Amino acid sequence: MELCTTVTAIRELVTAWKKAGLRIAVVPTMGYLHEGHLSLMRIARQNADRVVTTIFVNPTQFGPTEDLEKYPRDLKRDQQLCEEVGVDAIFHPVPAEMYAPDFSTWVTEGSLSQTLCGAFRPIHFRGVCTVCLKLFNITLADVAVFGRKDAQQALVIERMVRDLNIPIQIIQAPLVREADGLALSSRNKYLAAEERTRALALSRGLRAAQAKFDAGERNAQALKDAVLAELTPAADSIDYVDVMARATLRPIETVDQPALLAIAAYIGKTRLIDNLFLD
Repeated sequence: MELCTTVTAIRELVTAWKKAGLRIAVVPTMGYLHEGHLSLMRIARQNADRVVTTIFVNPTQFGPTEDLEKYPRDLKRDQQLCEEVGVDAIFHPVPAEMYAPDFSTWVTEGSLSQTLCGAFRPIHFRGVCTVCLKLFNITLADVAVFGRKDAQQALVIERMVRDLNIPIQIIQAPLVREADGLALSSRNKYLAAEERTRALALSRGLRAAQAKFDAGERNAQALKDAVLAELTPAADSIDYVDVMARATLRPIETVDQPALLAIAAYIGKTRLIDNLFLD
């Protein structure tokens, strides 16, 4: 497995693979890998001849009061995990390698990114779209794999790829949970024991909503109320519990089309997200 820290190094490697006719997959991450990330890499391996994992804590998607500096990092551990699942190369640049001092070109998706997390983190998806386009260009990837835990992100990236005619296939991979239901996230590291127990209210609420949906409930407010009954007593604050059309990420009153039931809430000082696809 290769570790590349410069654009030149990773570009030389993937260019050689391309010349050999190999199909390349990229899995963009911010590192501190967990089983959710590893599941994406396994899916990438099934869909390509070579897999590149990018490990880059992207500063442009963090707001001024967010957790950029304390975001967990452990490159040695990440390298070991990548090797275990058969990743062929890691691209691990420093910010200066990705952004010139006078960097001034941004990618902004103007519809799907405006609700849910985009409403609470105004610059977030501009940073996500910009860095993902850069990573697609740098790695020359044919396919990119994103997890459904960050459902809005995956949908925004799909829209960017469609709108800008980027020659890459986007695969959305299933959300991965702990045995007790907590959605896997690098930020789970922040949770104290008592907070982690309270964090289970997110998945409990979604399971309650799923049960109602499976029983025939299609009223969006009733599904949201099922989540809130579990979440409100446990969370320190709630950014949103929303039912959105997946095609538009706009609120719907009745689930009569593919929908997303999405949550963002604070447990202690940690912001957690979770979701459920309603079909």
